[in-house]
Amino acid sequence: MIASMLLLLASDPVPYPICNQEKADHGIQLEMNICAAAEYRNADAALNAQYKTTMAKMKARDIDAANLPVRTRMVRHAKELLTAQRAWIIFRDAHCALEGFRAAGGSLQPLLVSTCKTELTQDRTAALTKLTEEY
Repeated sequence: MIASMLLLLASDPVPYPICNQEKADHGIQLEMNICAAAEYRNADAALNAQYKTTMAKMKARDIDAANLPVRTRMVRHAKELLTAQRAWIIFRDAHCALEGFRAAGGSLQPLLVSTCKTELTQDRTAALTKLTEEY
């Protein structure tokens, strides 16, 4: 019994799926879930990079505001961006959990959640990019 378990552990691991549109559309559900999660991780990495760029721009804007008349010195771009980003993350996660409930407990649920998070994250990245460009 123990020898057979060791043989099983020593065997080749299950190959990680190759994620591309054709494969993701026609693969088994587990592969589609893995690929959707990977796509979300990529979108999240892009968002984090853009957030850093946007935050740097907002901090610079706050420094510039220090030289403005007294009534405008209270502007806190960086603080408001941080507050907005935290609220957006709470919204994204709750909204996408709700989207996933359409397949609650089923193998499709992770795909629905990851796809939702990817779409909203890409939208947020575009919004942060636009915000940076406007300043």
